[in-house]
Amino acid sequence: MQEVNQKAQSLSDEVEKAIKKLDINSSEAELAQLKKLAQNPEFWKDNYAAQANMKQQSKIESKINPWLALQQELKDVVELSKSNDSSLTEDLSNQFNHTEEQFNTLKAQLKFNGKYDGHDAILSIHAGAGGTDAQDWAQMLMRMYLRYSEANNFKAKVLDESAGDEAGIKSATLEISGEFVYGKLKGEHGVHRLVRLSPFNADHLRQTSFAKVEIMPKVEKPEEVKFDEKDIKIDVYRSGGHGGQSVNTTDSAVRITHLPSGISVAIQNERSQLQNRETALTVLRSRLAQLQLEQHQENLREIKGPNQSAEWGNQIRNYVLHPYKQVKDLRTGYETSDPDKVLDGYLDDFTEAYLEFSIAD
Repeated sequence: MQEVNQKAQSLSDEVEKAIKKLDINSSEAELAQLKKLAQNPEFWKDNYAAQANMKQQSKIESKINPWLALQQELKDVVELSKSNDSSLTEDLSNQFNHTEEQFNTLKAQLKFNGKYDGHDAILSIHAGAGGTDAQDWAQMLMRMYLRYSEANNFKAKVLDESAGDEAGIKSATLEISGEFVYGKLKGEHGVHRLVRLSPFNADHLRQTSFAKVEIMPKVEKPEEVKFDEKDIKIDVYRSGGHGGQSVNTTDSAVRITHLPSGISVAIQNERSQLQNRETALTVLRSRLAQLQLEQHQENLREIKGPNQSAEWGNQIRNYVLHPYKQVKDLRTGYETSDPDKVLDGYLDDFTEAYLEFSIAD
């Protein structure tokens, strides 16, 4: 009993440190405030805000409840282990082993201690150098991230998509929602290079293509990234492409430009101009948040737009399909000889390697 007590006390200390590091107390306070707002009789009059509130409640609860339950279970083990009832020894030992297993599972969250790691993600893909091959490569990457989201039970939504001239896509923007999505995907940010036999030329020659992937924390709360309304320009225009008759015949598409940085966001997938405007503002805040992280600038007027081009020399990862098969991350050194598996959405080894690399760095 004494041995179980000592182990439980030691594990309790580790759990307390983890709870402090994850700032569970602040999350509890935020949850209480959200629940208070939900009790307002006028709460459901703004359906968009109400749904956002309920979604945030669910997200916070999924983060804090397992830790609070583990904390309480350990308190129970410690209290029971103080008794002199030897008949409880085996049950307490089993209960402690269970809590220890739970802690080992939960402590993976401790890697996600960046400012925005707990946020959902906005993922943008842009075809780079390589013509039609690059546009096809951009679409292959889009499929890869959609399959990754599906495999991890994340929710992925296409916010905007621009079709390629002959095949593939010129660009696409996705919203990916789930637990620690930004924290898990932030290492995908950069230029991705593909080497393969081109399916788009008659000689079937080897072709090198590039695409740029931007991973940004989804920032919905205006107070998280504040900018002056005078610093943005909003244009509306007629939507094009898919989306239904009403989308394509009204000025529902919205483009918002942040003048100091030159960052421009265009959204046209939603049916109403208001929805497109709100989505565009969310994406803009997300891009500015990512640039703040990269450029260490607090003043948004000092932030400069991204200048990394999707071409040779800038890549973070190589995908080689010919003359041999390999995917290699140039930052972590992690590699695999099964590119088909990676392109089918299995990115866990790469995301885990980047997390270890960023912690060590």
